[in-house]
Amino acid sequence: MFVDQTKIYVKGGDGGNGMVAFRREKYVPKGGPAGGDGGKGANVIFEVAEGLRTLMDFRYQRHFKADRGEHGMSKGQHGRGAKDMIVKVPPGTVVTDAETNEVIADLVENGQHAVIAKGGRGGRGNTRFATPANPAPEIAENGEPGQERDVILELKLLADVGLVGFPSVGKSTLLSVVSAAKPKIAEYHFTTIVPNLGMVETEDGRSFVMADLPGLIEGASEGVGLGHQFLRHIERTRVIVHVIDMAAMEGRDPFEDYLTINKELNEYNLRLTERPQIIVANKMDMPEAEENLQKFKEQLEEDFPIFPISAVTRKGLRELLYAVADKLETTSEFPLEHEVEETGVHRVLYKHEADPEAFTITRESDGSFVVSGEKVEKLFKMTDFSREESVRRFSRQLRGLGVDDALRQKGAQDGDIVKLLEFEFEFIE
Repeated sequence: MFVDQTKIYVKGGDGGNGMVAFRREKYVPKGGPAGGDGGKGANVIFEVAEGLRTLMDFRYQRHFKADRGEHGMSKGQHGRGAKDMIVKVPPGTVVTDAETNEVIADLVENGQHAVIAKGGRGGRGNTRFATPANPAPEIAENGEPGQERDVILELKLLADVGLVGFPSVGKSTLLSVVSAAKPKIAEYHFTTIVPNLGMVETEDGRSFVMADLPGLIEGASEGVGLGHQFLRHIERTRVIVHVIDMAAMEGRDPFEDYLTINKELNEYNLRLTERPQIIVANKMDMPEAEENLQKFKEQLEEDFPIFPISAVTRKGLRELLYAVADKLETTSEFPLEHEVEETGVHRVLYKHEADPEAFTITRESDGSFVVSGEKVEKLFKMTDFSREESVRRFSRQLRGLGVDDALRQKGAQDGDIVKLLEFEFEFIE
């Protein structure tokens, strides 16, 4: 099965917890704190593996959770950082955040990798909190939670040449005779329901990758037929080979077919019309094909090259492949819309993003107050509530964020219940 889009969950490893420990060695009168820091949690990294062709593996495993860091130890020993989790993806994979629709990574070349979910930093041990005023602190942090998110993986084939055209115009037949690819061929629409790739080599030794893509119909840019499943894969191609049934075997007008397909390409993504297009007049071995070709040339206003061929008898294929190879040599790659063109100068793109609110307060029907927010929840998770000193530190952090004042403004009084994640606290004035 060919899978070209899927949604998965990834989570970076949590950091290891810091430790509270003290030196209690013989002949060391002033031991002091000796708790080590926790290790860093593992990142989830996607890496391109050239041998993969589909996203099929992600149908069976949709959750990727990296290992957490090792906890800190006594004698000031830090925990070991966890080994990053490497997830193999096929070349041409675009990774998008499911919530924000932001493109996280566009993975094209073999070995290219990107961090999709960062691991959390390790919590600090009590040696980090020693001060002249408090030389023996009984306080340590839990590890920072790893980043977690749902991501959408989308596969866009890495073909140099894309065959486009209505169903049953002979695209699969053409690919099968010019390469070693073995696409399914039959006399009904949408025989090809998945893209097929084939390596084509010309007689003079030049080679390129050609993709036979599922047939387009009118309305494909709006999702009709195979719709976006097809159009997604043509975004990376450098040359479009437009195959037309010049024998009009299904009763359609060849010129109307040509206009319809180009309209769909234009409406899906304006960048597609920038690509050079080679028109292939197929089925020239059939009656009426010559007459239709003359009429087509008269109606065509653009100066696109037209190559009359017969995929079945292989007539005209040599000239067509030479023309495609020549066009590829003079056509540079087209970056996707979200890619930034390299100019040889190293640039850093700074984005202005508003800081997420530290916390929000809502009230439930039972009168309790609910505190939520990324920052306050992270502080909560990194607090060791088994130690009184850590609890007092957490209270000071909440006061510093303004949570106490905000609760009073919302009407909180002494003894009211305050909820944070799955836990409940009592508001004390």
